[in-house]
Amino acid sequence: MKYSFALLFILFICISCKKDKPIEPTIKPVVFDGIDATIKPGDDFFSHVNKNWLENAIIADDQVGVGAYRFLNIPQQELLKNILDEVSQEVHPKGSIEQMVGDFYASGMDTISVNNRGMKPIQPILDRIEAINDISSMTAFVATQLTYGDYSMLSPFISPDQKNSSLNILHFYQAGLGLPDRDYYFIDNPSVEQIQDAYKAFLTTVFELVGDKNAKAHAAIVYTIEKQLAESHKTRIELRNVQENYNKLAVSELDQKHANIGWSNILNNLNMDVDSVDVAQPAYYDKLDAMLASVSLEDWKLFLKANSIGSHCNILSKPFQDAAFEYSKVLSGQTEQQPRAKQMVRRVDRQIGFALGQLYVKRYFNEDAKKRALELVENFQRVLEKRIENLDWMSDSTKLKAKDKLFAISKKIGYPDVWRTYDVSISRDQFFENVVALRKDAYKYELKQLNKPPNRDEWGTTPSTVTAYYNPSLNEIVFPAGILQAPYFDLYADDAANYGGIGMVIGHEFTHAFDDQGAQYDKNGNVTNWWTENDYTQFKAKTQQVIDQYNTFTVLDSIHLKGALTVGENTADNGGIAIAYDAFKLTAQGQDTTKIGGYTPDQRFFLSIANIWRVKMRDEYLRNYVANDPHSPPKWRVNGPLMNFTPFYEAFDVQPGETNYRKEEERIKIW
Repeated sequence: MKYSFALLFILFICISCKKDKPIEPTIKPVVFDGIDATIKPGDDFFSHVNKNWLENAIIADDQVGVGAYRFLNIPQQELLKNILDEVSQEVHPKGSIEQMVGDFYASGMDTISVNNRGMKPIQPILDRIEAINDISSMTAFVATQLTYGDYSMLSPFISPDQKNSSLNILHFYQAGLGLPDRDYYFIDNPSVEQIQDAYKAFLTTVFELVGDKNAKAHAAIVYTIEKQLAESHKTRIELRNVQENYNKLAVSELDQKHANIGWSNILNNLNMDVDSVDVAQPAYYDKLDAMLASVSLEDWKLFLKANSIGSHCNILSKPFQDAAFEYSKVLSGQTEQQPRAKQMVRRVDRQIGFALGQLYVKRYFNEDAKKRALELVENFQRVLEKRIENLDWMSDSTKLKAKDKLFAISKKIGYPDVWRTYDVSISRDQFFENVVALRKDAYKYELKQLNKPPNRDEWGTTPSTVTAYYNPSLNEIVFPAGILQAPYFDLYADDAANYGGIGMVIGHEFTHAFDDQGAQYDKNGNVTNWWTENDYTQFKAKTQQVIDQYNTFTVLDSIHLKGALTVGENTADNGGIAIAYDAFKLTAQGQDTTKIGGYTPDQRFFLSIANIWRVKMRDEYLRNYVANDPHSPPKWRVNGPLMNFTPFYEAFDVQPGETNYRKEEERIKIW
């Protein structure tokens, strides 16, 4: 979540100058409302701050949650819709960003045309599948479809070589599943069985929609193939092992090993000139190769039909869209489909978001926030440097390398310095073709980066998205414009609110450079051991403490968090709060004791932390979130780190006997 920030507000903005004296901005302290005084901070700080809000917050029928964090993207989409409504109603020069995003949006909003076409747009793909007459022609079809964004049994991508981060190479990931994760095929409990049944019903429906008279039987065949493939999949926890998910092999060796897959032919169809690839999960491709021989060609064709229809459902007519929603709502608990406009805003942002992003930042982004955030990020680097110097479990030699890595981190704030371009022709009356053309363009864009140094101007998220991330291969942290807003960041808020808000997020992203995965990458983004043996042993022991602690936390009464899945994010949450607090204590307010709204500066810092994770989710969504997401649920992103942080105890006089009290020696501290 993988994934804001105000400057030290002791640095005053010089709005204008008169007699050499800067005019100070009007600071408007954040009001923390909804506090439930009946809940002690030491029992459940998240609920102490948020319970009243949670009880009154209403999740819209077309949403899975409400509040901050990723759900701040909901109001963001309204801003994007304002832009799209405007540009789609005007005539713009062909190829301009306004024309591309406006006409793409308009083509998707023309639901009459979309519905009138029915399944016609996908019929040529189904005809090509039907014409397949051997395994070789089938794998050629699979590879060709990949160039149009239609994924089935293969999942290639291009990114830096983990052992040589100065070069982009080709990687292949495990694939082939329609359920969210391999475990869903094997878990035997009512909630998962409901999801399995919904997916089987979806497969049946899509076959029916294309006129298959044996839809249910064919759906069962597809499900059986997927379940066999799932047996070879690594679990989400196993996928966190950086070393074991890197397996660079010669194409000639793969050709000998997997004669049925035919790697050379696949690479030729992908237009990829390589002599080696990273097969991240070899067991999956071993299984696939064996199944290409053991499963009949006719059954594989059913598998490909189901995958192709499924990957295009939401750009076909309403019956296909309804089928996809009936399945997804069982996963999410969402009871109504989103209006077409909301769906199209998300699609435009997802497929041509850096064109839309230019219009967004021009209209809505405050450039002062970018400057302020960059200054804050640089201050946090110095704070983390001091924390590294003071570690009692790390040797001096490893500390030097850790600090080298810290100051080698590049910072991306607000929006890209170089905008990603789109080499595609968009028409107002061909929605399906527009989507496919943009998928094809995305493939070509990625292909151009193969066998070249990484593009360090590239962003992994659009500017309007409310998120932030650390990329270990490029050793960079990224804070899009979308997150540089309340409740995370406010130019006119008091320091406590901003340091507890965007400050925690900045500290969190810096800590990712040193979490269980990030710590395996050096300052250049290469996976290498830069630790002494004893230091790394102590580090692993500390991350195991994090795993063990979070394994004890529950949601929905009895569902335990997966400590091994969330350890990276939990480590970053714990470190992020500590770094942010240290930085806050360097400000004038952090060194003061003056109360605002009845709370001390330190209390306001912690209240802000609870405020930025003020989120309410549907139970169905939360259940699947815990099963699949590497982030802990919002409640434990607050309570977990704070029960390990002594300044929180002091700020709220947390005492033995309170639920989340931990003895000093039991409080986990890594960074």
